[in-house]
Amino acid sequence: MAVSGNNKRLSVEALQLPLVLMLLLLVVCSVISGPLKLPIVQSLISIWDGIWGSELSSLQPYEKVVIWDLRLPRTLLALLVGALLAQCGVVMQGVFRNPLADPGIIGVASGAALGAALAIVLLPISVQWLTVPLMSFGGGLLTTWVVYGLSKNEAGTSVVVLLLAGVAIAAFCGALIGLLTYVANDQALRDLSLWQMGSLASASNWDLLLCVITLVTVMFFFHRKSEALNALLLGEAEARHLGIEVERLKQQCICVTAIGVGVAVSVSGVIGFVGLVVPHLVRMLVGPDHRAVLPLSALFGGGLLLLADLGARSWMSPAEVPVGLVTAGLGAPFFMLLLYQRRQQLH
Repeated sequence: MAVSGNNKRLSVEALQLPLVLMLLLLVVCSVISGPLKLPIVQSLISIWDGIWGSELSSLQPYEKVVIWDLRLPRTLLALLVGALLAQCGVVMQGVFRNPLADPGIIGVASGAALGAALAIVLLPISVQWLTVPLMSFGGGLLTTWVVYGLSKNEAGTSVVVLLLAGVAIAAFCGALIGLLTYVANDQALRDLSLWQMGSLASASNWDLLLCVITLVTVMFFFHRKSEALNALLLGEAEARHLGIEVERLKQQCICVTAIGVGVAVSVSGVIGFVGLVVPHLVRMLVGPDHRAVLPLSALFGGGLLLLADLGARSWMSPAEVPVGLVTAGLGAPFFMLLLYQRRQQLH
């Protein structure tokens, strides 16, 4: 496998093919896995039939329904949400120049969760397809601005204040979500409880369409800002000397990140640590250049969430563990390892 430079990092080209093959393998595993066992070849032929309108698969009609209406939408939603969260994690860490800046840790996901919870509990079910993503975006944007405003000073952004403000915002949002849980009716309470732990089981065509549009928009915008984000890694003063409008860049990235996280939370609930873990793994492989980290993080993020969803579905089959619990179980030790490494660097 090719290695670039003297720092023993892999080239983007060397990672593309293995990543694509890994994703295809995970997609196949996701489609055939579940309480109802389906043959691999006939399942793949069924997907072919659905795309091209042929009748080559020998699967029963109800088996095709399982593939097309349940497993395939769920698989695609895992890929899209994982890619969205990973993209937003990369940009948050780049904007704040801190490896601990994750949308979940600095309060963005908590604000988005509060907005979505308000829509679930207080608004009619008939309009939730629109109000949940809108209020999720609004909540994420509002909390991000509050955290950013508190951490901003004349010298730039205080990392300590950023993290502490994120913790405070997350606790405040958690308290309000708890209050909403207390006053919710039975139906809203069931929806809210499952949604708080993260789930991809209710994937719909509307969810997929919303995520595709958001992911394409977010990736396009972040790709255009990748060189400015690289300049920001040198420091805010250095970036200004290079002609970067730092404050404008931060505001734009924060707004787009709030959109990405808000949409992800609205369709899948609270799924933490993907935006923290994936950027680190990718930087370890290819270095800090955002032109490489951003697209590779999308692939890694989709693959990681799909793998976590497979584990959630298989661990206690036929029962399911909420996927948010799986990512939290994997991400929390990783976060503690990061804190330990930071502590070692300070000594």
